[in-house]
Amino acid sequence: MKTMTIRRVESALARALDRERRRRGASLNQTVLDLLSHGLGVGPRTRRSNGLGRLAGTWSAEEAARFDRAVEGTEQIDEELWR
Repeated sequence: MKTMTIRRVESALARALDRERRRRGASLNQTVLDLLSHGLGVGPRTRRSNGLGRLAGTWSAEEAARFDRAVEGTEQIDEELWR
């Protein structure tokens, strides 16, 4: 394993990392490693996700129909824009 040093960490980033470290109840080193692994999509438990997977299949038929009606207008092609 390689040891790395990160220099010139902005105060706001340092505070955010410390908050996250406390939230997780982990060391700063482990928190940074976890965040980097997840952000870069590397490591055994780090699949990158946009977070939408947890929403899949959660709408009722009525909610889906309401959404379809709400976005109906966005499916219209404006021929004037394509000339």
